[in-house]
Amino acid sequence: MENRSRVMSRELLDIQKNYCCKINEIYAERGINRPLAFTQTFGCQQNEADTELIRGMLALMGFDFTDDMASADVIIVNTCAIRDHAEQRVYGNVGELSHIKKENPSAITVLCGCMAQQQHVAERIKNSYPYVDIVFGTYALSRFPQLLYTRLSSGKRVFDLDGDEKGIIIEDIEPVRKKGHKAWLSIMYGCNNFCSYCVVPYVRGRERSREPEAVLREFESLVRQGYKDITLLGQNVNSYGNDLGGKCDFPDLLRKINDIPGDFWVRFMTSHPKDATKKLFDTMAECEKVCASIHLPVQAGSDRVLQDMNRRYTAEKYLSLVDYARKLMPNLTITSDIIVGFPGETNEEFQETIELLEKVRFDSLFTFIFSPRRGTKAYDMPDVLTKEEKQKNFDRLLEVQNRISKEKNDLYVGKTVKVLVGREENEKNYNNEYTKQSRTEGFKLVYLRGAEGLEGQFVNAVIERSSTWALFGAVIEREQR
Repeated sequence: MENRSRVMSRELLDIQKNYCCKINEIYAERGINRPLAFTQTFGCQQNEADTELIRGMLALMGFDFTDDMASADVIIVNTCAIRDHAEQRVYGNVGELSHIKKENPSAITVLCGCMAQQQHVAERIKNSYPYVDIVFGTYALSRFPQLLYTRLSSGKRVFDLDGDEKGIIIEDIEPVRKKGHKAWLSIMYGCNNFCSYCVVPYVRGRERSREPEAVLREFESLVRQGYKDITLLGQNVNSYGNDLGGKCDFPDLLRKINDIPGDFWVRFMTSHPKDATKKLFDTMAECEKVCASIHLPVQAGSDRVLQDMNRRYTAEKYLSLVDYARKLMPNLTITSDIIVGFPGETNEEFQETIELLEKVRFDSLFTFIFSPRRGTKAYDMPDVLTKEEKQKNFDRLLEVQNRISKEKNDLYVGKTVKVLVGREENEKNYNNEYTKQSRTEGFKLVYLRGAEGLEGQFVNAVIERSSTWALFGAVIEREQR
């Protein structure tokens, strides 16, 4: 199927916008000229971007937004299915909605996203959570205005896991983003990799790339709005363009973005090692606005475990990618994901993961104990380690990585680095001294002193001390361009 046929058609867009107008009229008839919406997001940055798109639809319906769930006319919970812990958190939060409905029976409650895309979840919500009014999965995202209108006009609960057009790409609806200097920009959706532990291909569908012209238009708009730290999103950004007939691959897209006038950094995630190419790293090194920072999930250090995970690379291949990238970009920061206790993993194979950590020396890690996901190949794979052994290995992994992170951060002390000052205050307020948060090009967290009034600006700072998770510095001058 051609990519263009998966883009939301003008006719379908007009239909959904018409539903937005009808919803506005319904609330006006009820004496509510500016209804309020509350949104809550669980999971990854892609979920955050989806919520921003939903907020864009709500804005077209005439909604304002509130951080107070109890005062909202529509409550939307966007869910994650990547691990069991994430699902249980959602169920806990959905359970609390019963109190909201008792206080405000007219409030519309909505469960959507990856977790909601699963049939067994939808059935559980239908049978056990009668106060949830609308459930829709990622495939039906483009139909949200129609689903909300159906609930408001009929009074009946609405469930939609398919939508009219599975996995459609929504264009020409402006996302409503949070204020600040950082923004997410989705460049593709879905995944074709089918790692044996991962539910993403089942809940987000096959890979679909946005047209490069659409991505560039949105990126230019973000720059005009003042966003300066923009992250390109995809389940595997390195596969971008594979369905565009050779028109534009991911490194090509990075070069086009780098040529956009403006003062900004561009990042991306997530990269799959099997598709990370020399062309990608060459492009990163040659494009001054592309951050020398990459999230490159390795998951394990054992080739046998990687094979069972269906990752389609070896530890040696991964190490060769890191070596090539660091030769081009000696200051490159690398983060990764590690799964501990994958079915069949032995203590000896876990030791291979520790050895890989010592060789790569990641700046930081996202670490998880294996969580079986229904419908994946790994769900029925047998274990050889006990829960206690897995926890022991997990604790050891954290100990090793925390040491490495501290050693790497110590190297910054005394150096001058360029940072982007954020809007966030330092809640820990280290001795009332380092009052502002900021980030380096490598996404290192830097607590700053002397940065008041510099929010959203690039500045130079000297690093005075370090910890395992952060750097501490003082502003010495604004960045000159």
